[in-house]
Amino acid sequence: MKVIIGSDHAGFNYKTILIVALKEKGYDVIDLGTNSELPTDYPDHAAEVANAIIDKKGDRGILICGSAVGVSIAANKFKGVRAGVCHDTYSAHQSVEHDDVNILCMGERVIGIELAKDIAFAFLNAAFSGEERHVLRLAKITAIENKTL
Repeated sequence: MKVIIGSDHAGFNYKTILIVALKEKGYDVIDLGTNSELPTDYPDHAAEVANAIIDKKGDRGILICGSAVGVSIAANKFKGVRAGVCHDTYSAHQSVEHDDVNILCMGERVIGIELAKDIAFAFLNAAFSGEERHVLRLAKITAIENKTL
């Protein structure tokens, strides 16, 4: 699986650590920055990851900022992106199984790095259930996107 990862300055440390952990588990990782702790704007990095997912340059995305909220808001402005804030493993796998989330958002200032690793792997190891009720709900989301985006 190819994972697109990005962060702003507030998520840079976790992004760096997660890249190593992902590669150790055999994931192909594309790092879209940032590349330091110098201040950057989270919408820029969210847009890069969202566009890479839309363009099918990777299978799933991970975004990290201070709280996860900003990158989630920005990424969800892109048609076809379903970015979810997950700070526990249940939400991480359930968001994929029920909501077909394609970008995981985490906050470096919210959770510890070991939990962040567990969440990332729960997200990446999950699969969309394809259950009719979930497919129907996603169709409603797509209809909203088609109307408003």
